[in-house]
Amino acid sequence: MATFSAPADLSAALVMTPTPLVDWLVILPVAWCILTGAVLMMLRHRVRAHAVLAVPAPVLLVALNAALLAHVAVSGPVTMVVGRWLPPFGIAFTVDLTGALFALTAGIVALAGSVAALDDIDDSRRRYGFYPFLMLLMAGVNGAFLTGDIFNLYVWFEVLLISSFGLLVLGSERGQIDGAVKYGFLNLIATTLFLIATGLLYGVFGTLNMADIALKAEAAPDRIPLMTLTALFALAFGMKAAAFPVNFWLPASYHTPRIVVSALFAGLLTKVGIYALIRVGVMLLPMSLDRLSPMLSLVAVLTMLTGAFGALAQTDIRRLLGFLVVSGIGAMLAGIALGGPDGIGGAIFYALHSIVVMTALYLAAGLAARCGGSFSLAALGGLYRSHPGLSALSLMLVFSVSGLPPFSGFWPKVMLVKTAIDGGVWWLAASLLLAGFLTLIATARIFLLAYWRPLPGVAAVAAGEGPGCPVAVFWPLVALTALSLCVGLFPEPMLGLIRTAAASLIDPAAYIRSVFPQGLAP
Repeated sequence: MATFSAPADLSAALVMTPTPLVDWLVILPVAWCILTGAVLMMLRHRVRAHAVLAVPAPVLLVALNAALLAHVAVSGPVTMVVGRWLPPFGIAFTVDLTGALFALTAGIVALAGSVAALDDIDDSRRRYGFYPFLMLLMAGVNGAFLTGDIFNLYVWFEVLLISSFGLLVLGSERGQIDGAVKYGFLNLIATTLFLIATGLLYGVFGTLNMADIALKAEAAPDRIPLMTLTALFALAFGMKAAAFPVNFWLPASYHTPRIVVSALFAGLLTKVGIYALIRVGVMLLPMSLDRLSPMLSLVAVLTMLTGAFGALAQTDIRRLLGFLVVSGIGAMLAGIALGGPDGIGGAIFYALHSIVVMTALYLAAGLAARCGGSFSLAALGGLYRSHPGLSALSLMLVFSVSGLPPFSGFWPKVMLVKTAIDGGVWWLAASLLLAGFLTLIATARIFLLAYWRPLPGVAAVAAGEGPGCPVAVFWPLVALTALSLCVGLFPEPMLGLIRTAAASLIDPAAYIRSVFPQGLAP
């Protein structure tokens, strides 16, 4: 029997060169979150140890994501494949500026939330898994931002969704269960649509690697149902982002858990849906997304105005903020519909701003309720005299979420309005301005009723005599508000990164080269 002694040539199938140490940054944020979540789960009966581990863990996560952003900003998109298999067969983690910016911002609010939870989450909720759920949620969020494979995007959505269910029902109160049912039902439908679209995408292209799809979609024949694919993805991601008309689940559920959980949900979950829509629609299926832009513009306007008018009708601060989350999603959809570097850049900038500011607003609402005894605007009052520091922070956040200078919300709103005017879409520019004006009225109501007016039926409380603000919540609020102010005052570095990120999405040549180096593309 003949034997062959010549070694097999594996260079056509495997990565033969060692991975540079710096490229391990691509997967370390996800691996670190999973490892920390597992350790915390093993220590679930030692609740006092949770806080010792849970605060340093997000600190290291922020450091890893910051290092990854610096690496990508200098070197361009970076790819690492699992098991050394060459793409499109190996599962790829590919990070560009867009993914790195989202991951770093998510890590910052996770750190703020973990610190605030030291006061807001009691021992019972820690014992039942708050911190493990939080770290696994961040594993799913980071995985979604850093993956280069559509199916793995679906997998990371599932990871964050399961973790969010656990956080939502933690405490098992009646309102939480009711909110979880609404939250879960719509997200189950969205996940099913996402999986159907992913299966159809694989049937059409024979691959799920994003760079490979981008190459093949550009040369796809007319018979391929790209419009159907894009519409399915847009519907699935729109449901997860709480876009009109499938947005009712968000204000019906986000007010039910503990305030730190609501803050993290408001900051992170809907933005993952927006990120996925930008990644799939803008980078992979741009021609089909352009054809859907009129419909997407209409959905954006209806989402903005539904959220803004819904906020005006609320007397509970948490429900009011839930509608503001919805309104902000409309502004991001408007940027995606407008397209081009400024439109996509405005959507990215608005999403990053919203992650920080909405998290901070929920934390501020929690402190206001702690100091005033209620989330109801009818029962609150006098906080300006009793808690001037909290009042000043809340007023700054009101300006920021309304898009007023000198805060972070001003610049993405300017980008979006200018792009709409330059493109002749006057009605979209007017809708953006109207939504901002209505947001200002809704949030000004909070400040005027809860902070400025005297407490109804009670003598005015002197400054410093009311219940104190817990340090564990107050200082994360200070940090997030300061971040919004710094970005508003010094926007040039962020604008430069965002314009580069948007340009690389519209022309993904560098992204594709990172996955398929010269001579290895299929």
